[in-house]
Amino acid sequence: MTAGVPLPGPAPRVLTVTQLAQRLRAALDAQFPAAVWVGGELSNVRRAASGHLYFTLKDDESQLAAVMFRSAALLLPFRPADGLEVLVAARPGLYPARGALQLYVDAMEPRGQGALRLAFEQLKARLAAEGLFALERKRPLPRFPAAVGIVTALRGAAVHDLRTVLRRRWPAARVIVRPVRVQGDGAAAEIAAAIGDLNHVPDVEVLIVGRGGGSLEDLWAFNEEVVARAIATSRLPVVSAVGHEVDFTIADFVADARAPTPTAAAALVVPDRREVAARLARDVAALRAGLGRRTAVARERLVRLERGLGDPRRRVRDLAQRVDELGARARAALGRRVDWDRREVATLQARLVRGGPVARLGVAAARVADARGRLERALARRVAQARGVLAAREATLAALSPLACLARGYAIVRRGDAAGPVVRDAAALAAGEAVAVTFARGRARARIEATECDDG
Repeated sequence: MTAGVPLPGPAPRVLTVTQLAQRLRAALDAQFPAAVWVGGELSNVRRAASGHLYFTLKDDESQLAAVMFRSAALLLPFRPADGLEVLVAARPGLYPARGALQLYVDAMEPRGQGALRLAFEQLKARLAAEGLFALERKRPLPRFPAAVGIVTALRGAAVHDLRTVLRRRWPAARVIVRPVRVQGDGAAAEIAAAIGDLNHVPDVEVLIVGRGGGSLEDLWAFNEEVVARAIATSRLPVVSAVGHEVDFTIADFVADARAPTPTAAAALVVPDRREVAARLARDVAALRAGLGRRTAVARERLVRLERGLGDPRRRVRDLAQRVDELGARARAALGRRVDWDRREVATLQARLVRGGPVARLGVAAARVADARGRLERALARRVAQARGVLAAREATLAALSPLACLARGYAIVRRGDAAGPVVRDAAALAAGEAVAVTFARGRARARIEATECDDG
């Protein structure tokens, strides 16, 4: 083949990069029409601000980039981390913008026997860090609840045990069952909704949330975050009764109280009527004994008081005689008091006549007349003295007044107008400058023609 010589046959078709990428993408979609399960180790795990999860899935010889979009990532029951072995349901695809092969992941679960245990421990640690397990959040259970709400399966053994024990121990309490699925897809959401529903039922004072025993997978609905947060936000105290005594769930840690079995939960939320009746009987007996002792003490005191009081009729006669004696003594004393008061009034009346107002009024009038004469003479002297002082000061003021100087022919010269400064030196004035001249009577405006200064 010679260079520059065209080959025989039709010319080859030239593809753009985009067209080739689209063909490769279509080929992958045709080869993998549905998701496949792929196992591997997570690395470079990164959660974007959008909520999408980006990571690399690798084994000993190969690795593939992968992305899990936000809608699927939010449903994960555990937190993906580097080094974790997982199984992912994914579709291989080509990302044309970078020409990169990557996995589009729809679901992910930890790989191996400890997968659910890992999810359990991660959620437990996260909720504990938020304080949902703190003891100070635990609320006391009501002592005698009027109504008990139960969240469990309607046909399970747990609801039968709960109703039987509640009816036997405390039949006065109403039992309201909110049936739910306790395992399988959607069970956790039903349990959370049931807790919210019973919170709005009147008279319900405590909730029991639980089911009978089972495997970790069977109990998993009670390890879901939605159930834990429903218990935490419940306004009513919640007793968790999930599984057998050895089983623990996230609901047990969040609840206000944990019962190892549903039967124990029923015994925890209501008292035993036989124990209450026995305690009431003991209290009644103790009360009667106490009242008996108080009555005996009061009776003995009454007997002592009767002995000290004696015959009341004789006591009344003695008191009547005593009242008569006191009345006679009071009348005699009152008579003596009246006689003494009369003599005292007579004595005071005589003293009043001798030193009464009429006699004292004459003496006071004489004193007033004498004081008036002395006051008038003193005032005359003071007025005369004040007039002399006033005349002397008036003469001094007239001698020092500038008006007196003006009356003798002097004048006051001010620069400019009558409000200007006083001119004391002719040298301060210039020819043609206006001045104001003040006389003893009136003012005049003038203009300087010339000044003569005395150098000496």
